[in-house]
Amino acid sequence: MAKRARRIFGGVCFVLNLFLVLGGGAPSFGQDYKSRIKDIANFEGVRDNILVGYGIIVGLNGSGDKLSSAVFTRHSLTGMLERLGINTKNGGLDTKNVAAVMVTATLPPFARPGGRIDVIVSALGDAKSLFGGALVVTPLHGADGEVYAVAQGPVIASGFAAGGAAQTFVKGVPTSGRIPNGAIIERSTDFRLRDQSRIMVSLRSPDFTTVKRVAEIINGSIGQLISMPIDSGTVEVTVPPGYPGGVVALLTEIEQLSIVPDQSARVMINEETGTVVISKDVRIDPVAISQGGLTVRVTETPQVSQPGALSTGGQTRTVDRTQVDVTETGTGKVALFARGASLQDLVNGLNSLGISPRDLIAVLQALKASGALRAELTAM
Repeated sequence: MAKRARRIFGGVCFVLNLFLVLGGGAPSFGQDYKSRIKDIANFEGVRDNILVGYGIIVGLNGSGDKLSSAVFTRHSLTGMLERLGINTKNGGLDTKNVAAVMVTATLPPFARPGGRIDVIVSALGDAKSLFGGALVVTPLHGADGEVYAVAQGPVIASGFAAGGAAQTFVKGVPTSGRIPNGAIIERSTDFRLRDQSRIMVSLRSPDFTTVKRVAEIINGSIGQLISMPIDSGTVEVTVPPGYPGGVVALLTEIEQLSIVPDQSARVMINEETGTVVISKDVRIDPVAISQGGLTVRVTETPQVSQPGALSTGGQTRTVDRTQVDVTETGTGKVALFARGASLQDLVNGLNSLGISPRDLIAVLQALKASGALRAELTAM
């Protein structure tokens, strides 16, 4: 028996199925929580720096680059051997135990020479796996072209591959790996925090209300007018002369201050995963939302028709039998929202309709199109 079913959704089918458990009780969307300044802002100059380098991994068990196709690997291997006093120009190189890789690392702020940082290696050519290999001395350059670290060491691959002529098994990414503490810092960044007379506090999410609150809480805590917002994302802080402990002590006190950050009303949707995130300040104008659905199910049940036992000239045939069932589903309820309904009202109302997260996206898009949603709707 062959069956074929087709589901068609019609009408306005809006559903929210949002479950939030906080502390074992009902959620409270109207409560504002304070955040430390260190959790919502950065200090100018206190930042990471990206390093990159090109290197060679050796010691692979036949899983490296093919030197006939990876020309850059061949040239790099030849150049490295020549620096070691080995001439290979007249000889053929056909090893499969070498792979060319890009080496990346992050130099933390105020890192000093002699310290160590982790590095990540990623294959450039057609290597099958970096498992068991070791990175040879690789300089790591900053954006200014200077060498800030030198990397070397055994690679810890993040996956492996195995297989034969008929089947191959791959787990993770065998062409990428990490070397913990694999680079030694050779040069520090030229930034002296203690010599700064002004510090810029940069918000990670710029907002005029939040930046004003940051400036006010800093002035109130220090007892002087030392900070002033200069745009929606930056507060300029003047270091008071003779401040006890200097700049470091001032920044320590500032980053521990707490404020209630403000944010724009925003709704984030991801149609691929059905994820919906609604900020607490979302409001809607008077609107009524109903739920309904139309389901059409078509079932094919072929039957065989045979001639009688003593008949002549009859033929066996297949006769189609089609059954169509039409049902209308839904709670039959209508949720009515008053002007300025909050997120709590929206959740309660749509929960009463029994709406799924994916259908909620259609609700929000319809509300935005009708002009009833007072928030920014952004698709991820």
